[in-house]
Amino acid sequence: MKVIYDTKTDTLSIILKDAEVAESDEEKNGIIIDYDVKGDVISLEILDAKTRVTQPMQMVYELAGQTGITPEEVSV
Repeated sequence: MKVIYDTKTDTLSIILKDAEVAESDEEKNGIIIDYDVKGDVISLEILDAKTRVTQPMQMVYELAGQTGITPEEVSV
């Protein structure tokens, strides 16, 4: 998974997996969802991110139910 914030376009992209986009839908104004050929969501794009996301240039990653772990302890 990858998260990219583009300061020039004020766009926040959340890429869930590397796959070719087969279809894109703007479900809500300014929220674009990309799907692969199987219909699985592969990425989300949030336009005008500064108005939709609190602190688009900061991200906190947490594992549900886990506290006090270091990044080295996380295995994917």
